Amino acid sequence: MDIDPHSHLLHLRNFSYFSYFSELHYSDHTAATVVETLAISTVFLVSVAANTGAAALVTWERRLLANKTILTLNLFVADLLFVSMIPLIVAVRWTVSWTLGFTACHTVLFVICMSGSVTITTLAFISVERVQAILRMQTAPSLNPRMVTATLIFIWAFSALTALPLSLFFTVMEVEFPEQECLHICTLKWPDWTGEIVWNISFAALCFLLPGLIIVVSYSKILQIAKSCRRGLQTRGNPLPVGESPEYHVSRQDMKLFRTLLVLVFSFLLMWSPIFINIFLILTRNFFGHLHISSTVFFWVMTFTLVNSALNPILYSVCQFKNGWRKLCCGSAVVPLRTETCGSTRRGRMNP
Repeated sequence: MDIDPHSHLLHLRNFSYFSYFSELHYSDHTAATVVETLAISTVFLVSVAANTGAAALVTWERRLLANKTILTLNLFVADLLFVSMIPLIVAVRWTVSWTLGFTACHTVLFVICMSGSVTITTLAFISVERVQAILRMQTAPSLNPRMVTATLIFIWAFSALTALPLSLFFTVMEVEFPEQECLHICTLKWPDWTGEIVWNISFAALCFLLPGLIIVVSYSKILQIAKSCRRGLQTRGNPLPVGESPEYHVSRQDMKLFRTLLVLVFSFLLMWSPIFINIFLILTRNFFGHLHISSTVFFWVMTFTLVNSALNPILYSVCQFKNGWRKLCCGSAVVPLRTETCGSTRRGRMNP
């Protein structure tokens, strides 16, 4: 591998660079690497199978495409892109020294962060779409190609732009040890330390906290509408009190999707929080040096985050398509009994 003639040592001007996926302190890392490879390879295989199967079920069950169907498929695409970096991570765990070249170094963490941003931003857009669909009292799936295309372009462009510094400033650097051969690591080298701090805070705020806030507000609105709907059912036949909200159409399918997406949001927040915490700890370590964080810890935290890509389609499929799985596995499906929903006498049921 050609090395940048301007590469620097691991420690320069009292600044300590983190080696990320290259574990530099193992004397014999074979046994540990075998365990790591088995664990992360399992995540990779399960994620690919689960996301592919869930995408097939979504398109199979929903013959009429809707806005939320396309956005749901976008979740599965983001998860597949996320786990596509696993082979590169496995290669680095075995070689220790970075031998994949500069292009791969610029790509790995950029793709990982961009995929995570796409996932949470898509969940935020789905929550907003669900509120709008309920408020507009839509009774059938709808597809607005222009709106969906604009939304998808915005999600991916926003996510790529916010993660762009990782592609620009990750580079291959040379590491020297007194009694060992020179190694190379793929590490983050900012031209200005203030830029790293600003980016860390901005990325967490724009790609983690802001979408989370949008989801909380949207789902709070859905719960408010659902409560109003139940009150309308209980007082049907009686005039609504002055100032009471109008009766909206909140079907059982709407609430089922609401609960499913809520589970996905909690899963994302739970499984992505450790990697955000780890990144801030690495930032602290870089400037103060006394905080020890090994690449092995970073690897297992990243593996835990990657599990979310396998868990998302499984949770979605189990919650939304139980009959689909029964039909796929057993050749038959159990058809649930119809029950009256708020507004069903006036507008009919809403398709999932």
